[in-house]
Amino acid sequence: MNDYVITTDNNSDLPDEYLAEKGIGCSYLSYEMDGKTYTHGNFLPLHDFYEAMRSGSMPTTAQVNPTDAKLLLEPYLAAGKDVLHIAFSSGLSGTYNSTVVAAEALREQYPDRKLIVVDSLAASLGQGLLVHYAVLQKEAGASIEETADWVIKHRLNLVHLFTVDDLFHLHRGGRVSKTTAVVGTMLSIKPVLHVDDEGHLINIGKTRGRKKALLDLVSRMEEQIGSYKDSCDTIFISHGDCLEDAEFVRDQVMKKFPIKTVVINYVNATIGAHSGPGTLALFFLGDKR
Repeated sequence: MNDYVITTDNNSDLPDEYLAEKGIGCSYLSYEMDGKTYTHGNFLPLHDFYEAMRSGSMPTTAQVNPTDAKLLLEPYLAAGKDVLHIAFSSGLSGTYNSTVVAAEALREQYPDRKLIVVDSLAASLGQGLLVHYAVLQKEAGASIEETADWVIKHRLNLVHLFTVDDLFHLHRGGRVSKTTAVVGTMLSIKPVLHVDDEGHLINIGKTRGRKKALLDLVSRMEEQIGSYKDSCDTIFISHGDCLEDAEFVRDQVMKKFPIKTVVINYVNATIGAHSGPGTLALFFLGDKR
């Protein structure tokens, strides 16, 4: 019953060690910066990537295409394994749709295998946390269908709260106007954003100053966690090369909730290209996004 694997893509921001330990397969989005293309195997160390952005480099990204998705999925099917793939939000990338196209072709080639592709409607370690809960379901003995159903049922309980340090990266991505970026930078305005029920990035507030923005994430967690307050023992935090801020948010959360498991990791380059250095994101289960 448990002879299946869970796969995802690198926008889940899960540490490589976690992927290896849990046997999770992963496809990788690429990026281009300063005239050079970076793919899995030659990615810049993430500190160096963010330093390049701080120096003015402007990376662009490319989604997983159907060929990439097939290269990830087919070896498992050929080995007699079923596959549950949890994809980056369709509201932010075409990666999910590419994987669906690949899956349709593979089902014809491997009619005896089960291949389920789920739109996480999530990003970064929000997607990663959803994968983590899927792994826990599998380890508890759930079938591939039961695990997929759990993910679909609970994906809109996966709360994303984050802030960025530089509004100009959001302006490049069309999230804020140039005027907002200029004025906000002058006044040290820090936006607070989330990923909504359709998997889109939405601005939900603003604060004056970095520390207030970080504390606002924790305050919003208190407001949104709802009935999960006593059972929430896991948070994931991702950061755009600002580990001290991630540790600060972790410590603030742990003062308020019975947290036992914390994963902190970088925001990968294909998301960081749009959010920039200083991005800080907090993820947990709550009653609603």
